[in-house]
Amino acid sequence: MLDAQAQTGLQRSCGGAEVVLGGRDGRPRLTRLHQSGAAKVFLPRHADAEAIFLNTAGGLTDGDQLRFGLHLTAPLRFTATTQTAERAYASRGLPARLDIEMRACAGAALDWLPQETILFEDARLRRDTDIHLDGDAALLLCETVMIGRHAMGEAPRRARLQDRRRVWRDGRLAWMESLEIGDLALAQARHPALLGAARCFATIAFLAPGAPDRAPGLRPALWADGCDTALSAWDGRLILRLAAREIWPLRLHLARLLTLLRGRAMPRVWQMNGDLT
Repeated sequence: MLDAQAQTGLQRSCGGAEVVLGGRDGRPRLTRLHQSGAAKVFLPRHADAEAIFLNTAGGLTDGDQLRFGLHLTAPLRFTATTQTAERAYASRGLPARLDIEMRACAGAALDWLPQETILFEDARLRRDTDIHLDGDAALLLCETVMIGRHAMGEAPRRARLQDRRRVWRDGRLAWMESLEIGDLALAQARHPALLGAARCFATIAFLAPGAPDRAPGLRPALWADGCDTALSAWDGRLILRLAAREIWPLRLHLARLLTLLRGRAMPRVWQMNGDLT
């Protein structure tokens, strides 16, 4: 019998979703919407300053390519998120690619708050996030990574994540962070200098004029049961690190801190219940 996979290869998922928004008096106005392949974006009626990106393929595996884009051409306060967690599934060797590019004009405030990324056994994912800010534009960004699903007893030993985040202000690099997780890092993950007992972690980055001034108000809220948190602030940047053994305590604490920084509730798709104050 012929091997159908050898004859035809595996079909790969690809696509791109891009939104360009203008506006007046703080109200967004859609000026461009492009969607192709597995990449989609919703602009829900219940929230007129929110975009929800999603991957209709249900996850990413080797050779998949996805691209999300957002451009604020007016001084809007706008939130972008994802419909659900992104799943990086097993690969035969080629990495999946996820490219995110966003722009915000002077006077705009952009919150990029995707839900967590889950790494499965043998996952290969490369993600590049580039965000361009003009003038005094503000950015609130968060990224969360889960190494397997703790509730399912998963503890991946073979996976690779290459994650690069760059923020530019007026064409100059304002903040950059590169993370790489591979087989060796997973084998040594319990080392205190790495993850210790944690199996999920998150980064919050707030870049805006006066961002460090928010640090004193946040410090009393840093402690949370089941979650370790650290904060640093300097020169227009405020960075928070969170790590936990299980995702739910981390999600709760992440949402509390983001709510404090945003001054408003989390996007509805995050499905956070209860008091986050």
